[in-house]
Amino acid sequence: MGFDNVHNLKIYKKDDPTKDDVKEEKNAPKLSPIYDKEVICPVCQNTFKARALKSSHYRMEKKDTDFFIRYLSENPYFYDVWLCNKCGYASMKIDFEKIRDHQIELVKQKITPRWHGKIYPEVYDVDIAIERYKLALLNYTIMEAKSSKKAMTCLKIAWMYRILNDAQEELLFLKEALEGFNDAYYNEGFPIYGMNSFALMYLIGELNRRTGDNEKALLWFGQVITAPAVSPKLKDLARDQKDLIKEEQQLLEKKKQEESEDTTSSTDKEEVPTKKKGFFSKLFGK
Repeated sequence: MGFDNVHNLKIYKKDDPTKDDVKEEKNAPKLSPIYDKEVICPVCQNTFKARALKSSHYRMEKKDTDFFIRYLSENPYFYDVWLCNKCGYASMKIDFEKIRDHQIELVKQKITPRWHGKIYPEVYDVDIAIERYKLALLNYTIMEAKSSKKAMTCLKIAWMYRILNDAQEELLFLKEALEGFNDAYYNEGFPIYGMNSFALMYLIGELNRRTGDNEKALLWFGQVITAPAVSPKLKDLARDQKDLIKEEQQLLEKKKQEESEDTTSSTDKEEVPTKKKGFFSKLFGK
């Protein structure tokens, strides 16, 4: 047909990337995992931008026994509180629009007059998270919010101190969370922050364990284990924590027994050299 030299002709020609293409790819801007969400404050109607973390940019490492999720890199807990910089209203984002008229008035009367706006950096860290959670807790307290809201905020503050390895502050807020969840269990409807009654029973048991009241913890875990409608996964968690308490109690008893034996043995050894031996005892080895 008159076409010569077509043996090496390729239908789909793939060009190798040039140096300019490679350079352009390297210099391409990285997309930030942080974005701004436009929010209208229900207290003062101010429109502001709340920082948020893209769900595609954080990955779970593991979950602690009190439901605290540990993340590998970016931490969504840091962005869990929305704050209106104009009036000072702050709450966890899930609760931000769930505010009643009389609570709005309380914020206007007791929060706004004392509020001094603050500018935060683009990326939040654990210290900023603690500050913002405490602002939310202050608002919940002033608004006379439900115990569950204050309890969940205290629990998340405790988790933030866990990240910092501050055991003393963590324990303080775990105790406050426990008090609030106890009240919520008996006086509020379910679900509570996605937890049904059995999940909250387990959490109350675990918070008792973590704050040192093993007897109450065993009671709550026992109720979870024996309840017929509880999921197998939650029952297994309760059994694991119940077994952990019993193992710790056994180790403690063993340690006390060893210390008691060491004390007795040490006392006996001290008494032997002080015993006076007479002349005949030395002579006959008695």
